[in-house]
Amino acid sequence: MTKKLIAPSLLAADFGNLQRDIELVNNSDADWFHIDIMDGVFVPNISYGMPVLEAISQHATKPLDVHLMIIEPDRYIKRFAKLGAAHLTVHFETCTHLHRSLQLIKAEGMKTGVAINPHTNVSLLKDVICDIDIVLLMSVNPGFGGQNFIENTFHKIKQLKDLISQNNAGTLIEVDGGVTDENALQLAQAGADVLVAGSFVFKSKNQLETIKNLKQLANS
Repeated sequence: MTKKLIAPSLLAADFGNLQRDIELVNNSDADWFHIDIMDGVFVPNISYGMPVLEAISQHATKPLDVHLMIIEPDRYIKRFAKLGAAHLTVHFETCTHLHRSLQLIKAEGMKTGVAINPHTNVSLLKDVICDIDIVLLMSVNPGFGGQNFIENTFHKIKQLKDLISQNNAGTLIEVDGGVTDENALQLAQAGADVLVAGSFVFKSKNQLETIKNLKQLANS
């Protein structure tokens, strides 16, 4: 069985002590840093932009999993590559020419990611699934941390797993939103490869222990 990965979301970190929280993830059992870039247009919130990502990349020792919740992402692909993104995820809902966007990401040497909102059907990815390294299933409505998990996500994971298998693709399934120790094992068993956890990690009393526990649950 492929090892399941944990990606703490820095959206829930303490921005006043960002370097401290980055070092915490560096020293944890986590595998990736999950970084949400929001523009206040595609989603009703603004997170952080290029200068903060540049600062994160200077201290992070694990891959930067960058999730663009922005319109017109193609305009910024080269810039995010230069800032150190290892994986760049764009939203299906914002890409009129998704295949072209994926090729632009690949051309910059990054892993390709496509995120879909809770209401978007996974079957819409069938024509490009072999070009996608990571599909990010939003298990909450994008834009804010700390929301409740949408139960239909389990069904979507299974649908996506079938689509990946039918096309012999090597795509990883990532789940973002409402991930806790109560659903981590079930998500992994359903077929999720990467679990993103923000509030659950950074608002816990012992973040290192929380990350370790999530990793063990996902791989049990």
